[in-house]
Amino acid sequence: MRVLVVYCHPCEESFNAALCKTVVGALEEDSHDVRLTDLYARGFNPVMSAQERRGYHTPQSNTVPIAQDLADIKWCEAIVFIYPTWWFGLPAMLKGWLERVWVPHETFIMPTATEDLRPNMQNISHIGIVTTCGASWFVSKFVGEPGRKTIMRGIKLLAKPRCKTRYLAHYKMDSSTQESRQNYIAKAKKEMAAFLR
Repeated sequence: MRVLVVYCHPCEESFNAALCKTVVGALEEDSHDVRLTDLYARGFNPVMSAQERRGYHTPQSNTVPIAQDLADIKWCEAIVFIYPTWWFGLPAMLKGWLERVWVPHETFIMPTATEDLRPNMQNISHIGIVTTCGASWFVSKFVGEPGRKTIMRGIKLLAKPRCKTRYLAHYKMDSSTQESRQNYIAKAKKEMAAFLR
């Protein structure tokens, strides 16, 4: 399977970096064709400029600033996001990537007066998330997990019908132990590999 891993964390020594390395390694061991986009390492600019926004709805020209990222998401059959959940949502870098790359006319067809929004990313049949959360499971659910919903509902809406999803979170990360982190890395490796078989 062609798998795009979208990784977002600024620190190369972070636990999220270890998660990314583990997941990518497990997928490659299972003979998946993996592409990794490390948003911080490559210096992705999450800020949409005024010029880019003015051309956002213009077919073809709206793809110019993000051509390689768009090619990656059109290439993949599965996409796995690895990131820390900050303030219950996506890191600003990742949110900016979604806003800039998932453009109309390419990833979805704009709604009209007579038709609703139509998906245009039927190449994607699997969406996975591997994340860490400072809050507990209860508090995360109470707040509503907006980051999870953005991907598992919003991005899934644009993918193949009956797209499969898998969400893995290490809750209470700020008070985690070495044992809990090791257990989570093992779980992420096992479950993401199984999910994409």
